[in-house]
Amino acid sequence: MTTDTIVSKVWSFCTTLRDDGVGYGDYLEQLTYLIFLKMADEYARPPYNRDVGVPKKYNWAALKKLKGAELEGHYIETLRELGTEKGMLGQIFTKAQNKIQDPAKLARIIEMVDSTQWVTLDADVKGDIYEGILERNAEDTKSGAGQYFTPRALIATMVECVAPEPGRTIADPACGTGGFFLSAYDYLVKHHQLDKGQKTFLKTKTFHGNEIVPGTRRLCLMNLFLHNIGEIDGESLVSPTDALVMQPSKTVDYVLANPPFGKKSSMTFTNEEGEQEKDELTYNRQDFWATTSNKQLNFLQHIRSLLKTTGRAAVVLPDNVLFEGGAGETVRRKLMETCDLHTILRLPTGIFYAQGVKANVLFFDNRAASKDVATKEVWYYDYRTNIHHTLKRNPLRLENLREFIDCYHPANRHKRKETWHPEKNPNGRWRRYTYEELAARDKASLDLFWLKDDSLTDLDNLPEPADLADEIIENIEAGLVNFRNVAAALGR
Repeated sequence: MTTDTIVSKVWSFCTTLRDDGVGYGDYLEQLTYLIFLKMADEYARPPYNRDVGVPKKYNWAALKKLKGAELEGHYIETLRELGTEKGMLGQIFTKAQNKIQDPAKLARIIEMVDSTQWVTLDADVKGDIYEGILERNAEDTKSGAGQYFTPRALIATMVECVAPEPGRTIADPACGTGGFFLSAYDYLVKHHQLDKGQKTFLKTKTFHGNEIVPGTRRLCLMNLFLHNIGEIDGESLVSPTDALVMQPSKTVDYVLANPPFGKKSSMTFTNEEGEQEKDELTYNRQDFWATTSNKQLNFLQHIRSLLKTTGRAAVVLPDNVLFEGGAGETVRRKLMETCDLHTILRLPTGIFYAQGVKANVLFFDNRAASKDVATKEVWYYDYRTNIHHTLKRNPLRLENLREFIDCYHPANRHKRKETWHPEKNPNGRWRRYTYEELAARDKASLDLFWLKDDSLTDLDNLPEPADLADEIIENIEAGLVNFRNVAAALGR
């Protein structure tokens, strides 16, 4: 079967099931279970003959011979029992449930999966199929899956700037569906001639992630596995534990991350009246500079702890991290003192599936303890002012960020040149500030702009009406998020 034929089949079933009320996410989960079982069956046969850990009673052969109510009952039992196994197998099936209530449709999906030899398919083909469904799932705003999906063009940009090298470790403490890992994997394969040892290290020891949501972790593991990362009978590369709970036991060479949106860390509990309430979480860690319930500030501090003294990071963080006082000021000052915070990319709105998000990418390198301040200067690239993106009509693409990559100068970032000049080019997007200038600002605010917003002054060059409407929606939804936070705090 050709790639196009497989993709066509996968999507046709998805469309059919959506008519029955089964969303992309539920369909994606069922595909994950079934493709994993089919691949386990293929690995258990010649020429591989591997012990993949799936009990005979619950293997692919036992599943595909059943029909009707008997199939449905056995499938439910299979999901439950495999969730108790160890390693990647148990992680894939943790809290697994059958979401396809029609046994006839379930049987048809099993036939579709059975008709393909998944192990022999090229990793790019398998990966493209799965990534395509993940992106469709992220677009389904009702599911809320978009919060786990970072725009792939942004991920590719961050990876190209960090330029990871073979034989090094890469972590993401909130890895979602694994986008950063896949992009780093592709970069390493494309830019380096890997020997056998390096290939093995890349497959089994390079990546280390955390994802506390079982369904998202399942999608991540399968996404990695289909892209040839991890072993079917090996340990899980993604931990289910909350990365923020304790100081990391191991440090890594690179961190690439987009921590979850939402300002506060919280946990849900049941009060004495049996009602669900949320309580703000603070993490009391000796390695943190400040104790706070601000989720992004906690992730930023954790990422610094996660890095080796020679480690490098690129992290997507919302605007409040750049200007918030109190713990925010403490974290910013400590970050500049102990790490080389060398680059900030200011991102436009309209590029994330979660609405109303204003974010930046912070690039910084860890440093060994020293009495000298590690940050000498911070280079800003403003890709927000006068930039208009929408998810449907004008999505963010890699070529949109090509100028930033060129300015970043990954080959040697010490050879950078400003494009901004107060007289020759006041509209230049690439500008440098010294540590002294930033440290002297109120609360050490890193929230900086210097470009003129044309929409405020030039009525002849307004954006298209559709773009304006999208921007208004973004601002209203961002305001609603803030009002909900206020209301929740008052309610508590």
